[in-house]
Amino acid sequence: MSEVQQMMQDLGRRAKTAAASLAYAPAAQKTAALMAAADAVIAAQSEIIEANKLDLVYGRDKGLSDAMLDRLMLDPARIEAMAEGLRAVAQQEDPVGRILEEWERPNGLSIQKVATPLGVIGVIYESRPNVTADAGALCLKSGNAVILRGGSESHHSTAAIHACLTQGLVAAGLPKEAIQTVPTRDRAAVAALLTMTDYIDVVVPRGGKSLVGLVQREARVPVFAHLEGIVHIYIDAAADLAKTLNVVLNSKTRRTGICGAAECLLIHQDVVDTIGFEVVQALIQAGVEVRAGAGIDGFSGTQAASAEDWGKEYLSSTIAAKSVVDMEAAIAHIRQFGSDHTDCIMTEDNTAKQRFFAQVDSAILMHNASTQFADGGEFGMGAEIGIATGKMHARGPVGAAQLTSFKYLVSGDGAVRR
Repeated sequence: MSEVQQMMQDLGRRAKTAAASLAYAPAAQKTAALMAAADAVIAAQSEIIEANKLDLVYGRDKGLSDAMLDRLMLDPARIEAMAEGLRAVAQQEDPVGRILEEWERPNGLSIQKVATPLGVIGVIYESRPNVTADAGALCLKSGNAVILRGGSESHHSTAAIHACLTQGLVAAGLPKEAIQTVPTRDRAAVAALLTMTDYIDVVVPRGGKSLVGLVQREARVPVFAHLEGIVHIYIDAAADLAKTLNVVLNSKTRRTGICGAAECLLIHQDVVDTIGFEVVQALIQAGVEVRAGAGIDGFSGTQAASAEDWGKEYLSSTIAAKSVVDMEAAIAHIRQFGSDHTDCIMTEDNTAKQRFFAQVDSAILMHNASTQFADGGEFGMGAEIGIATGKMHARGPVGAAQLTSFKYLVSGDGAVRR
């Protein structure tokens, strides 16, 4: 066994031991740990920013894109938001022990279905150091131990934030092994984590297509993941111009490097020359490169779309756009090129909205709202560990409640089966 494999096995053993304690830890104790961690993050702001500067230098030397560097960067506002996320998760109702269902049987048995932790969660992520706090908080709140493997580019930031989480655990009297980080940039650690079936109950990858694809191919444990955020906005014939302009611009330009950013516009042919034209020109004026397909390619300032532009996650100031004959054509395009992440319809027609919601099978569907709301924090979860696009167990933003399983509690009064 290599040195890295031995290290990962040790992390796994410690995590499994900690998970056994967390499974029945009082809600107040977990809340206290998260509140103390939030205070520690604020107190360590200068240290976190200095650590982040080292990561930014490493990221630039590595050739990260501007969007990836934006994901990596921490400033006082983002650190404050990180602390607020910890407090928000702390103040949520404890998901462990919730009675999901209960019923009585004619034979006298009383049955309860009760929420329980999953056990040990492995989280593998790139660039965003705030995931360290989000994932640590959500796993702790849901009674799970976690092993965090941040990207090599966020190595120093991850360590600084993890130190704050550890302070919170110790202050509340919980095992510090409840939240651990992989202390190496060696990629062999990821390979080891994906095969630790004796210790890891689920893996959550949060990053680009190459990372998520690797995890889905190599993991021997269950995976909560989305491969890409190929987000579409369909502008219906009954769309409102002002709302559509605001929503599309925010969906594309607020932060171009996140998975909820819009990547493709589908515009009903009846409003291409009116609403469609206004939206495309507004995007161009905002610095967005519009890759134009049928019906849009005559607009000034656009670039011709190629076959590769459909079904592409740009994560930059680029968007594909084309005209469609009707909603059925838009839905067919989404089914062919979408990634089951987030899709949106702009319309004032409630029937059209309901048809879109019924026929598009993405994890998150929006109506007249920015796709940048595809975020667990915006859903009231305090934070998210990721967006799951699969259909087993968790789907959409994965918060604390989604990081639980369940067990059945069956009580009788000397009942025997005949």
